[in-house]
Amino acid sequence: MNKNYLFVIILATALLLNARDVEPCTRVVYKGPNNAVLTGRSMDFAMEIPANLWLFPRGIARNGATGRNTIEWTSKYGSVSASSWDIAVSDGMNEKGLVANMLWLVSSEYPPFNKEGGTKKGLAVSLWAQYALDNFATVAEAVEAFKREDFVVVTDFIPGTDKYTTVHLSLSDATGDNAIFEYIGGKLIIHHDPSYVVMTNDPTFEKQLAINEYWKSIPGNVFLPGTNRAADRFVRASYYINAIPQTDNTRVAVASVFSVVRQCSVPYGISTEGFPNLSTTRWRVVADQKELVYYYEDALSPNVVWVDLKKLDFKPSAKVKKLALDKGQIYSGESSDKFVASKPFVFKGI
Repeated sequence: MNKNYLFVIILATALLLNARDVEPCTRVVYKGPNNAVLTGRSMDFAMEIPANLWLFPRGIARNGATGRNTIEWTSKYGSVSASSWDIAVSDGMNEKGLVANMLWLVSSEYPPFNKEGGTKKGLAVSLWAQYALDNFATVAEAVEAFKREDFVVVTDFIPGTDKYTTVHLSLSDATGDNAIFEYIGGKLIIHHDPSYVVMTNDPTFEKQLAINEYWKSIPGNVFLPGTNRAADRFVRASYYINAIPQTDNTRVAVASVFSVVRQCSVPYGISTEGFPNLSTTRWRVVADQKELVYYYEDALSPNVVWVDLKKLDFKPSAKVKKLALDKGQIYSGESSDKFVASKPFVFKGI
């Protein structure tokens, strides 16, 4: 075996063995001709993680749900958001084409926080993605705001478990810009570059990039790592998102991005011995940031559902609405008219 190939395999294996306890999700960004930009992701989790789609208009007053020492804001932009258990937002796209994706990162370490007071106000991790969707039209705006560190993200236990929520956040926008936000060793690390089109889980993003650099020396049509582990999925997604057809044909582009996400998904019911949290894919999303259409596919549903944001009312006077998906409801095709006015769910605080 070529020594370079052997070195790559040894390095990847060593890093993977230090990343055993992860919930495997994959996120990719596709850039095609004529300003076509689409972001796709999978939600993989060890337990059922029911989702609903929520229409949030502009003008919603929110706070960070961290007690007296919390940030407050009013949403500047409307969004369609995918909830988790109706206590958090883990994915979504706003009316300007900004997409937010939260993925598991067991390496996350958040700063200390005092809910009664202190130098920094808090934002519950359940609101991290929604905060970005509410406040920013572009990745650059979000990066500049997060750099100021006006608040810290505060985590808590997943309901019914002894596991803390440990996630990182990716943002992409309609220009094709990208940023990854991670709390490592209690400090916010921001990776900002349009080329950062793939994100998975552990190890940290910086190490994922290093692994992928080594794999670039091996042609993807000759050999690709094939396990469900995060670093392997990162390499496969990086290869396939650049190998699929470059087109502004929406139907082909959406299908192509879904195919990459499915290729990096975990088959339903699969578990990996020794890696108990390499988990079944529960749902997938593709967000078309040029056409402002949000596609959702449940692993247990025969249909892809999509929502054209241009058909939704985001005015401040509009009602919060929900497209219920959490009990196996079946819809077909464009479903913006299926949203029903609903009382907003309460984000989980601390």
